[in-house]
Amino acid sequence: MRPAKPFDAGLMWFRRDLRADDNAALYHALKRCRRVWCVFVFDTAILQPLLQRGLQADRRVEFIHESLIDLDEQLRALGRSNGVDGVGLFVRHGAAVTEIPRLAKQLGVQAVFANHDDEPYARTRDAQVLGALAHAGAVLHTFKDHVIFERHEVLTATRRPFTVFTPYKNAWLKALTDFHLQAYPVERYADALAPCPPDAAPGVPPLETLGFARTNLRELKIRTGSRGARALWEDFLTRIEHYHQTRDYPAVKGPSYLSVHLRFGTLSIRTVAAAAVALHRQGIAGATAWLNELIWRDFYHQILANFPHVGEGKAFRPEYDAIRWERGKHADALLAAWREGRTGYPLVDAAMRQLNHTGYMHNRLRMVVASFLTKDLGLDWRWGEQYFADHLIDFDLAANNGGWQWAASSGCDAQPYFRIFNPISQSEKFDPQGKFIRRYLPELARLPTAALHAPWLAPPAELQAAGVVLGRDYPQPIVDHAQARARTLQRYSVVARQRVTAG
Repeated sequence: MRPAKPFDAGLMWFRRDLRADDNAALYHALKRCRRVWCVFVFDTAILQPLLQRGLQADRRVEFIHESLIDLDEQLRALGRSNGVDGVGLFVRHGAAVTEIPRLAKQLGVQAVFANHDDEPYARTRDAQVLGALAHAGAVLHTFKDHVIFERHEVLTATRRPFTVFTPYKNAWLKALTDFHLQAYPVERYADALAPCPPDAAPGVPPLETLGFARTNLRELKIRTGSRGARALWEDFLTRIEHYHQTRDYPAVKGPSYLSVHLRFGTLSIRTVAAAAVALHRQGIAGATAWLNELIWRDFYHQILANFPHVGEGKAFRPEYDAIRWERGKHADALLAAWREGRTGYPLVDAAMRQLNHTGYMHNRLRMVVASFLTKDLGLDWRWGEQYFADHLIDFDLAANNGGWQWAASSGCDAQPYFRIFNPISQSEKFDPQGKFIRRYLPELARLPTAALHAPWLAPPAELQAAGVVLGRDYPQPIVDHAQARARTLQRYSVVARQRVTAG
């Protein structure tokens, strides 16, 4: 006989955890409540700024929308398998701080369950919802779900948050036990899922009613929902042993392509981490390399949780806020060229065109274009961070901010600020046959491979034979890398001077 449940009715609030299986908050809601309804809110506090910036065709919103249809089907099937018909997902469009307390009152629930979100807006929102629910006599319970270790779970010997990755990784691996990788058996208590009231309107509304338009998501064959996530995961498992050899080459099917699914929780982090850990313990080098990436993900999330100023437009290392970035019309023109993929550096331009066309960019290329923006063009890393935030389908504040501050040397990085990627040597090393460049820069496709990485250095006869006129078909470089590197070292010298003064 099961023990009595403390709550008669509860509400499961989905956010960045769009799956029914192995979901911490859903498990606890079903375990603690006799009846549970489920809801997702298209939060206007998040969506309105996108619409105001003209991002009506946003792949993330469409990805969420499609994944909610899948989630609704999962919940209905879970209910039917436990003898409960009429289960469905409530979807609301409005301010979450208003919609959640309102629905909780309408349904008469005593508790709302959700998983943690450490982004600055999310923490403010949750505090407001907590207060509104308390005023109505209900409680908000939140749980860890989207990382293996969060917040203060992995600390230094002096009980402080880690700020350098390698010692954090070592402590993470030391702290890990099988318990941290166990799945939550949601199905065990799924008979608590409640049918929707007859006068309710569950289900996912058309995307257009939210003010958003369809994108090329389907044309790109981007898989959504838990079913899409599982298919990608199963495919990656057939390739994971070679990940360490293929991960850096954008023309090769090397990455897992799971970042968007981990971002929106259509795939459980425990599922993938458990498999990666098991293969790592077997000595599979590719799995070890991929596990390293999962630990990086946890690292950046605990940085955001413990140093929230990084999510508010400030450098992790305050002395880097003294850097004077390029400003004015010339800087605006450089930024536009970078955004549009017309810098004259083929690997940079191909990467930016990949982002603009697909909403995805290979991880190696994210580092290359970020280094180019900050250390070749001398532009503020925040400009690049915002552009990625607007266009990456897998945008995650913690990882995006961490990556940009790493590139700008203002973040959690043991390397000095004079690490500057050379866009030509990066191209020659990681796209040696030029396959990626030719895919996204067809105007250069007929160039010999040796000339493809730096067309301005090609003999005139090769350019002519390929039908390329620099300045007409493809731009001349907007900066000279060697000169830009010298300017960057001068620009960053303010940081070195501050350190000397402080010392």
